[in-house]
Amino acid sequence: MKQYILFLHEPPAMNMDISPEQMQQIIARYIAWREEVAAKGHMVGGQKLRDGEGRLLRAANGKVSVTDGPFAEAKEVVGGFFHIQAESYEQAVDIASSCPHLDFGTIEVREVEPTHG
Repeated sequence: MKQYILFLHEPPAMNMDISPEQMQQIIARYIAWREEVAAKGHMVGGQKLRDGEGRLLRAANGKVSVTDGPFAEAKEVVGGFFHIQAESYEQAVDIASSCPHLDFGTIEVREVEPTHG
């Protein structure tokens, strides 16, 4: 099977107006979805990324600069990812289309290109 990464994009301030009880309900939906995908043999892994943290590296003229990120002015941030396996892009998109994240943001589906070395 081919492998795919589902990048979970969301607005930077998505969780600002959510109560702890609502957050637990949302987390339960993600857990149920993940377990369903795993039970069908498609889940490889995945993680939520820490909100508001990260570093952005750029190289110019042989020097690397490091700045904090993601940035508040960004329209979307990657809030996490799932690593799945599927027979085709179409099946990967079908799996992603049932993810509860679509209620909160967008999902980018990318095939993992095997590398050797």
